[in-house]
Parts: sequence; structure tokens; C-alpha cells
Amino acid sequence: MSAEHGDRTTLLCVPFAGAGASFFHPWRALSADRWRVVAVELPGKERRILETPYRNVVEAAKNEVDDIVAALGEGARTVLFGHSLGAVLAYELAHLLSTRGVHVERLVVSGSPGPWTQRERRATGLPDDEFLARVEEFAGFRHEALDHPEMRELILPVLQADCEMHENYVPSTDEPVSVPICSLRGSSDGLVTAEEAQQWRDATTSEFSYAEFPGDHMYLVDLGREVLDVIAAESARGR
Repeated sequence: MSAEHGDRTTLLCVPFAGAGASFFHPWRALSADRWRVVAVELPGKERRILETPYRNVVEAAKNEVDDIVAALGEGARTVLFGHSLGAVLAYELAHLLSTRGVHVERLVVSGSPGPWTQRERRATGLPDDEFLARVEEFAGFRHEALDHPEMRELILPVLQADCEMHENYVPSTDEPVSVPICSLRGSSDGLVTAEEAQQWRDATTSEFSYAEFPGDHMYLVDLGREVLDVIAAESARGR
């Protein structure tokens, strides 16, 4: 680790379906120097827009882990955060990083049932308009860019790949992780019940905690600071 990173823990953020790394850029200021905030950049989005997006979570984690380890730096202390699709991708990364000499202090999953629960209602395979309507219903909001034909042409294939990746996810192993897991949920999330969000208890051999925020599936769009406060409190409790 270079001196500029000092003793700060890195908060590694994994984007949800349709989102890029830039979603988490405001968290750098919000984190107020508590962490070094790094976001995973996936193919098909933002700076990697010309690359082919993944359609498989396990493959994505395996292929990206070397670059992630390089970005974290050797001996890095890391807290992993992922929302929805990002939660299961972060879970796969937690398994892999533990074998790469990266010290994962905690896995914070958001808006997600436990990793063994398959998504019942699906968008994958639907015609474009139905697909978008279903995704909108899932997420509880519509991306304005989808109303512009040329933007829609760029975004739609990536969104379809992300949804397929999420809806077909099967964990690479039945072994739980050994790091503490904290599961977060919007209190009026229509996609993930409180019971499902607490299934993550079975995904760790370490401690488990659970917290809810006011809002629906996409509560974190408006509550970045509050989410970071909970992660900070969890981390302090664990030390």
C-alpha cells in the first residue's frame, strides 16, 4: 500500500444492475475520509463501454479479481459493499479475495435475498419493452436515458446482461464466508422481504447483523450518508 492510502480501510463498492462505478463517486466525499472508496468497473459500462458485458456472476468475479486486487494494493484492509446484483457479486469476491491475501473485514450486502435464493419473478428473455417495464417495476424507478433512442440502444444490452447475470446466479460454493456479514434493506422494498434479507445469516460462519432504512429497493440513491454511517458503526463494533 502506498503512503497516500495510509492506514485507511478501502470500501470496495460493487454496482447494481444498470449502474456503473460512477454511482459511488459521491460516496468519496460522503465518507469524509473514513475510507478510501473504490468502485468496481465492469465491462459494458462507462470507461469500459466497448467491452462485452458479463452474463455470469461467478465468471465476472473470477475474471475481475486480479484487477481488483491490484487496485486494492497488497495487504489491503477492505470492506465490501454491494447492492442487489452487486451483493451477490461482492459475495463471490469475498470468497476469492480471502485466498488472495486481501483482508476482508466485513461484507455489507444490500437489497438482496441470501445467495441461495433464486429470483422468482424474472425479466430475462422478455421482449425489449416488456423487459424494461419489468425492470422498472423491480427497481421502482425509470432511467431517463431509456427515453432517448440512441442512449437506449447503448444501455439496453448491458441492462439485459446484468439482469440475466443476476437472475441466473448460483453460488460457486455452498461454503459460507468467514467474514462478518451485515445485510441492509429498504423498509418498503417490494422485491426483497425482511426475512429474505436475513437469509444472509447462513452465508457466514462469523457474526451477522441487519439494518433497515426508510425507502424502497433503491433507498440507497438518497441515503448514501446514512448507509456509510451504518457501515462505520458496524466496523467500529467489530474492532
